[in-house]
Amino acid sequence: MASLLGVSSATLIVANRGGSGGGCSSRIAMSMTTEKLGIKIEKNPPESKLTQMGVRNWPKWGCPPSKFPWTYEAKETCYLLQGKVKVTPEGAKECVEIEAGDLVEFPKGMSCTWDVSLTVDKHYKFA
Repeated sequence: MASLLGVSSATLIVANRGGSGGGCSSRIAMSMTTEKLGIKIEKNPPESKLTQMGVRNWPKWGCPPSKFPWTYEAKETCYLLQGKVKVTPEGAKECVEIEAGDLVEFPKGMSCTWDVSLTVDKHYKFA
């Protein structure tokens, strides 16, 4: 499954719920991990993964719409509860967009600009 974003993995989860009458309904949720400009993004990770990682116990951080430079002194993994951000790594001509529901990994040493268009609320952890 190749794309311009460099898809590294995809998971399809299908849950069947039906009674004895043979009818069933399905709910499909797709979790997809991509990597672009050194930033790994998993869209819609399953709650079981967030629980396993302990995401809900990580510290929280938030900010209103703004634009600012940032350098990662350590690898950061974060889960966006709300918001929308365009992250442009230093020297890049394009950006990476992240939004609510994304599990994101930024590499140690990355310098970038955050352009927050919708107020951000996130859990984060430095490795």
